[in-house]
Amino acid sequence: MDEKSQSTTVRCPALVVAAPSSGSGKTTVVAAIARHFSNQGLKVRVFKTGPDFIDPHFLSFASGHPVYQLDFWMCGEEHCKQMVAEAAQEADLILIEGVMGMFDGVCSTADIAETLGIPILAVIDAGSMAQTFGAIAYGLANFRQEIEMYGVFANRVGSATHAEMLSEALPENLTFFGYFPKDSGLTIPERHLGLVQAQELEDLDTKLNLAASLVAQHSRLALPTEVEFTLKQIKPQSRMLDGRVIAVARDKAFSFIYQANLDLLVEMGAHIEYFSPIEKQPLPPCDAIYFPGGYPELYLDVLSEHYRLKEQVVKHVSDGKPILAECGGMLYLNNSLTGLNNQKVPLASILNANSHMQSKLAALGLVEGELTPNETLRGHTFHYSKTDSHEQILCYPISQRGRILDPVWQKGQVVASYIHWYFPSNPELVAKIFRGEL
Repeated sequence: MDEKSQSTTVRCPALVVAAPSSGSGKTTVVAAIARHFSNQGLKVRVFKTGPDFIDPHFLSFASGHPVYQLDFWMCGEEHCKQMVAEAAQEADLILIEGVMGMFDGVCSTADIAETLGIPILAVIDAGSMAQTFGAIAYGLANFRQEIEMYGVFANRVGSATHAEMLSEALPENLTFFGYFPKDSGLTIPERHLGLVQAQELEDLDTKLNLAASLVAQHSRLALPTEVEFTLKQIKPQSRMLDGRVIAVARDKAFSFIYQANLDLLVEMGAHIEYFSPIEKQPLPPCDAIYFPGGYPELYLDVLSEHYRLKEQVVKHVSDGKPILAECGGMLYLNNSLTGLNNQKVPLASILNANSHMQSKLAALGLVEGELTPNETLRGHTFHYSKTDSHEQILCYPISQRGRILDPVWQKGQVVASYIHWYFPSNPELVAKIFRGEL
């Protein structure tokens, strides 16, 4: 069979939401639109451009469905296209939140929109401008001719009169989609890695419904035009982890998990058992452990005092069973972590390493690591701590721009690093990690 006969065409309304810069309000706009149409009984599927973890939690809460990341380098272009096409099969609307500024990065929001053939809704913070709003919108629309603009949305607007001025400033070929008023009560607290997590906000549902009502009140809210996607018939994933039980730490301290990673483990035959270290839950009986990243530095006392879990993890390692620890998950396995208050707290002491938090960013970017000869895994790093480790160095990851980063360390079948790995970038290598074959 040729490639054409192994694929089908699917159609679904879709929008990419972009902005001139970070902090313009993309997440709030996407969440508001998702919640509005979800409240109407429609199925909304949301994606996030780039390797972000925090925004997807809000978008998942708003839409009621898991959110997946899109990045052509980290995930692979064909993989991204397939995920969106699969979503289009079942969704009434697809929304893709952009990253940084519209044209920023190796895989920019504009690249995503152009490659997938989806029009862009541009969100501009208009809080301190009037006619300049039109100039910025014109620049976004005309910087690259391959981009199709759906419309422009204004954030932090002072009044209805202000909104009218902004609309009048737009070129005739650009539609004023709508606006959010300033001081609308939609602000979400922030911390060193970005916004506070969705699961930490007790009033998040109220905020999302407010955002949905505001976007309906002040916008031309209708489903966009359908976009055509190609859905390919792909071979089922080889069940390389068939029958293996993987315990996954999952709570407010260990929450930076790609949904695509969990999906892949299940597709490969693994059974996942979740447990919460900060709720002092014990380690479930398992063949392997996955400690993802998150905010362990905010829960040091409870993690330090969870003696049963420490003992169980020590025995797990002494039995030769594998662990994959990413960023915050690695910090937990180290001897200690010193917080920003300079208090040194003992942790699991699996790895002969000590870490300390710092106020400035230590590393940020997409990375690739050669964990075994000629076998690489991709992911990203974003952390505010430093680690002094005496464990064996498995490899030095290389950033997308060619910079050598903090090592991947190995102790027995424990693989630990600052990298949040994207498992679908190399399923075979991931299976080797969780089978303890590195």
